[in-house]
Amino acid sequence: MHSLVRREWPLFLSYGTAAVFYLFHQQMLNKLETPLWATIAFAWLFAVILLSAFAVVRHSEILASLVGEPFGTLILTFAITAIEVMMIAAVMLTGPPVSFLARDTMFAVIMIVFNGMAGLALLLGGLRYHEQTYNLQGANSFLAVIVPLAVICLVLPNFTVSGEGPTLSALHEVFVIVMALCLYGVFLAIQTLSHRKYFLGPDEREEVHPAGEIRAAPWHGALLVAHIVPIVLLSKQIALPIEFGVNLFDAPEAVVGFLVAVLVLSPEALAAQRAALANQLQRSINLLLGSVLASISLTIPAVLIIGLLTERTVILGLAPVDMIMLLLTLVLSTLTFASGRTNALLGAVHLLLFLAYLMLIFER
Repeated sequence: MHSLVRREWPLFLSYGTAAVFYLFHQQMLNKLETPLWATIAFAWLFAVILLSAFAVVRHSEILASLVGEPFGTLILTFAITAIEVMMIAAVMLTGPPVSFLARDTMFAVIMIVFNGMAGLALLLGGLRYHEQTYNLQGANSFLAVIVPLAVICLVLPNFTVSGEGPTLSALHEVFVIVMALCLYGVFLAIQTLSHRKYFLGPDEREEVHPAGEIRAAPWHGALLVAHIVPIVLLSKQIALPIEFGVNLFDAPEAVVGFLVAVLVLSPEALAAQRAALANQLQRSINLLLGSVLASISLTIPAVLIIGLLTERTVILGLAPVDMIMLLLTLVLSTLTFASGRTNALLGAVHLLLFLAYLMLIFER
């Protein structure tokens, strides 16, 4: 029992924090009018959610070692996507009836993953090993689904005329929901059934695990879910200081989407960098590209469904500057993952594009 408490202490901290914020919700809400208290509340909630997210990653990695690839990275991807959907829904439902959050978060996820996280992984791996290899067919499978979904969801709404502004009509939204879910379903069938070898490294083989190890999986699965629950509970609480800070400092609305993406992707970023430094670039690519694919394929439909049910307007079309950055990122990523080998130069180019994205958030 003592060892369990020592290992899972973030669980007690997160549930305790959730209990305090829910029991004293009105008092906390009144204090949020004070900038100092809003800052403290945001910092505390951000730290607690981050600790819980890292615990989710820890149990996901243990499950990954038990069930093997590609199921291991899928477990982590689904866990992170669930957190992302809950956080976006919480912030969206406490905000105005016209929401830019899904668009800003999706764009932030693509820019952070493709340019920030992938760039750092390629740079660190290239500096340590000079050149790393991965399965070209797996990377191409990810990109073949990500590219059309990203363009349809984030660029096409700017050019349709049936909706007002950069939005989709109800019929278009239903089509996007069905299309995204169907594409992801087909991709999962390819990844887990017919073409599993595409998502294994060049020298990696499918592992068969003893029954004793497999029996430990439900325990870690239960702990993984237990760590996700307080994140969901605290997502609505952190939405309030985020909105207050944006209004107080007159910050760009895109900052909210960026913060949500950073909070959700931080654990995955750590796992991807560890894999790259361990010369397991295939696992790093599965994590990174898989997180982008899951975000677009699952989060966008979830947000559109929430919008339809609550009669909220979901803005998806990117601004012209952001469209240029998105298309540049997709083209560069297609070139990066086109040879089966990577080096530090490719990572440096992606990181410089990520710095350009950060600059354009605050200065257009």
